[in-house]
Amino acid sequence: MLMRTLKYYLVAALLLAVGSCKKKEEGPVETGPRDAKNRVILEGNITTNRTLVASEKYILRGFVRVKAGATLTIPPGTIIFGDKATSGTLIIERGGKLIADGTPTQPIVFTSDQPPGQRSYGDWGGIVILGNAPTNKPTTTLIEGIPDGPYGGNDPNDNSGVLRYVRIEFSGIPITPGNEINGLTMGGVGRGTTIEYVQVSFCGDDAFEWFGGNVNCRYLVSHRTWDDDFDVDFGYSGNVQFAVALRDPAIADQSTSNGIESDNDANGTNDQPFTSCTFSNLSVFGPLGRGVANVNSLFGRGAHLRRNTESSIFNSVFTGWVEGLRLDGSATQNKVNTGALDIRRNFHAGHGRNINVAGGATLPEIETWFNAPARGNRIFGSISELGLNAQNFNMTAPNFLPQTGSPLLSGASFTEAKLQNPFFQQVPHIGAFGTTDWTRGWTNFDPQNTVY
Repeated sequence: MLMRTLKYYLVAALLLAVGSCKKKEEGPVETGPRDAKNRVILEGNITTNRTLVASEKYILRGFVRVKAGATLTIPPGTIIFGDKATSGTLIIERGGKLIADGTPTQPIVFTSDQPPGQRSYGDWGGIVILGNAPTNKPTTTLIEGIPDGPYGGNDPNDNSGVLRYVRIEFSGIPITPGNEINGLTMGGVGRGTTIEYVQVSFCGDDAFEWFGGNVNCRYLVSHRTWDDDFDVDFGYSGNVQFAVALRDPAIADQSTSNGIESDNDANGTNDQPFTSCTFSNLSVFGPLGRGVANVNSLFGRGAHLRRNTESSIFNSVFTGWVEGLRLDGSATQNKVNTGALDIRRNFHAGHGRNINVAGGATLPEIETWFNAPARGNRIFGSISELGLNAQNFNMTAPNFLPQTGSPLLSGASFTEAKLQNPFFQQVPHIGAFGTTDWTRGWTNFDPQNTVY
């Protein structure tokens, strides 16, 4: 009898321990409304600090706004869907913060709520970060795509949080015809903000767009976007290093799709601060030069610098565009003459035309300036001469590393004043990659077929 009683208590204790362990492994559970797929609904205004739970799945309904004084924290591995029916969009307002700090093995994913095989450009809105850093427009100016999203201020050190190891897929929904939200929109975002290791894929507008501000960004991936890969306006004066763009030859926008598009503003005014972004170590891979038939006729330039911009590009590679570089307007050419706009150690190959001008700029002068030996710019006869092949441009599984012996593996320099900011890592290679592929592990180049 005693042995039987001891057995009973032993088994009961064991079951209790197992149950306790199981409960601990399940982790915290969100309370609140859920949709028919048991996803936690995020909607309306977030006015107090909130931390999501990685084991849950979430859906953005409508414009979800993180208000001033509130912080939204998203842990590594969290998956958030954007609701197509309500144009789900995450907006970080001035004074609010987003801490989305993923890891190489547990990236944070924002993606379409549609099933695999049925996802498309513009299935939801995107991520919009609005800060208090300077722009060259009034602080009452509204951000593109949002009917009530003022941004900008007088604090260059403004901190809107952290966006690191994050994927943004199938965003860019048109709020009205021709008025789409970008994958990642940054309006007046300050340099206290951390933005690195971010991939935007299949966006219905620009992948990354900066409206003023001075946030520094690196390790960016623009994959098969619809319009421009990197668009800078309204006095953006930050730095961008290590960024790659990979284009789908079939998809381009009616406004002409470019790798880099840079304006001081839409009218090319002298409003200050001038758009004076410094790019270094970009790999901007266009649609041409891969033997692909039926390339969309709406593709444009690897870099289109226009409307009084002062943006500069160093240590970068451009391949396969209708035009590799276009300098547009006499005001932009004046920036060249004063040195406010600078282009050095840029390698080009596989374009329909390497350099062109428009709007009063003078082609012979620009060609002489671009080809001056001291600038280190080079035009190659073919993409293969750069040590790149079809695998570098594979749409679903690219290997971005240059081949052994590639001229891209050396030749970079950081002696110019614009590159003296300690943000820049002084690497030997031209373009975004040397011997390490920093996209490995956290990116996804085939999100159409991913089961989330």
